[in-house]
Amino acid sequence: MKKLVTLFGIFLSVSSMGQDLRAYQNYDFVAGDKIIFSDDFQDSQTGEFGLHWKLKEGQAVVNKSGDEKAFFITKFYTKLAPRVKTPAYLPKDFTIEFDSYLDAGYDSNPGIRIMLMNGDDAPVTIETSRVYTTFYGPEGHLNGDNPADVLDDKYFNKWIHYAIAVKGGQIKVYVNQDRVLTVPEVTFKATTLLVSGDYSDGKPMAFKNFKLAAGGDQNLIGKAFSDGKYISHGINFDVNKASIKPASMGEINAIVAILKQNPALKFEVGGHTDADGEDAANMKLSEARANAVKAQLVSMGIEAARLVTKGYGETKPIADNTTTEGKATNRRVEFVKI
Repeated sequence: MKKLVTLFGIFLSVSSMGQDLRAYQNYDFVAGDKIIFSDDFQDSQTGEFGLHWKLKEGQAVVNKSGDEKAFFITKFYTKLAPRVKTPAYLPKDFTIEFDSYLDAGYDSNPGIRIMLMNGDDAPVTIETSRVYTTFYGPEGHLNGDNPADVLDDKYFNKWIHYAIAVKGGQIKVYVNQDRVLTVPEVTFKATTLLVSGDYSDGKPMAFKNFKLAAGGDQNLIGKAFSDGKYISHGINFDVNKASIKPASMGEINAIVAILKQNPALKFEVGGHTDADGEDAANMKLSEARANAVKAQLVSMGIEAARLVTKGYGETKPIADNTTTEGKATNRRVEFVKI
């Protein structure tokens, strides 16, 4: 499906991700359970710099991309830092997720780069491109081949989801549903990060739906289910819709495995929203999202009788609805044992 976006008055044809959830049946990425920073750019004005970022070098501007907003890099070698109050905010284990877009005909090979920083040094850079995902660090230079569906010319003019898991001294990088790169032993300790990219010959580069979270461990999901309550921030939906995003399947796959291993367990699937929008619309949306999660679990072999659904809208916040991180924390799916 093609959608039009505008950048400085120029219409661009952009493919929505539109991927089949079944393609993610072996996806094992699990997002961290404590959100450190999140930005979908919905409260940033189009044509302006993103509210929740610091400009370190270059230029960037928020613009529309279909139903969502994205951060378009508009100058060569741009560096952007998320606005996080804590000076050294990266824990030992964390996850990063974002969607990346690169216009066809871009002369330079690299796309968006994630630079893991320690002071003024960047001990590790993870670089996206149309051919490889590349790790640069003290351990050397490692390449992971892109999957066939996003290789070379198939990489351009579409949104591609990236997920990065840093855990136990190891880094794993995913491109859409495929794990493309594993760095088995990393000795650095990063404290902050930068997002970097280039703008060449008028060819746009952009990213959206950026999320940084602490943790990321399938074993914690199992423990939470055993304890009787699991709060998921890794099951995500399209903006103002109940359509499950494909990258949610890592967490859903883990939940299905736990439910199959424990056939006596029964749960309420509760949908929760942030406080943006009308109360009634949020209630309806949260119920639709809870039903969508149940339907997906049932389609994967979980008995419908084991699951009930309820929408809570914005009535049960667990964080401050005045910050982007608080809103992202409140947008959640809860599994409560019954």
